[in-house]
Amino acid sequence: MFGIENYLLFLVAGVLLNITPGPDILYVATRSTCQGRGAGVVSALGITTGGLVHTLAAALGLSAVLMYSATAYEVVRWAGAAYLVYMGLKIILTRNGDDGVGRLSCESLTKVYRQGVLVSILNPKVALFFLSFLPQFAHASSEQFTLQILVLGLTFCCTGCIVMTTVALCFGRINAWASSRPGFRRTQSWVTGGVFLTMGLGLGIAGGRD
Repeated sequence: MFGIENYLLFLVAGVLLNITPGPDILYVATRSTCQGRGAGVVSALGITTGGLVHTLAAALGLSAVLMYSATAYEVVRWAGAAYLVYMGLKIILTRNGDDGVGRLSCESLTKVYRQGVLVSILNPKVALFFLSFLPQFAHASSEQFTLQILVLGLTFCCTGCIVMTTVALCFGRINAWASSRPGFRRTQSWVTGGVFLTMGLGLGIAGGRD
């Protein structure tokens, strides 16, 4: 297929990597649990869109800048960490009273989607993953190398979207069951904000490109 080496092996490896619990699944599960399956599915679409951006960057060689420039890598990493911490604090600080809780629950899906895109794009480790993983299954000397990277990236993003959407639908059941309970409504902002903070601090503490 487009001269791709071991496409079936890549597909299996991609599925296994996507079903492995990680930040993306945690993020989608939290969104779905606290804001409903709609927010979870839209978050999955946002992260998938970010993955497609990383795919395009890898195919065009743009991600290589992050690999060879420590400064560029650090700028993106700290921008991502700052964004996540900002979002976490913003969500937690609006928790007081029903207005804060309702605001989180009724957050526009467009905004949720945009946040998912940014969460993915502003994580340089994702860019380096695409840059190191995809070329293993492509022919560097082939005239179709760029096309091969695009096909591989699209495949990986599609399998990831399926996995994350499934997670969103499953965890959305928790929201449907618990949303009428006052205790749940009071804690959902803490949970969502806490996940943002954890991801942001994790990205900031993670350090280098290893």
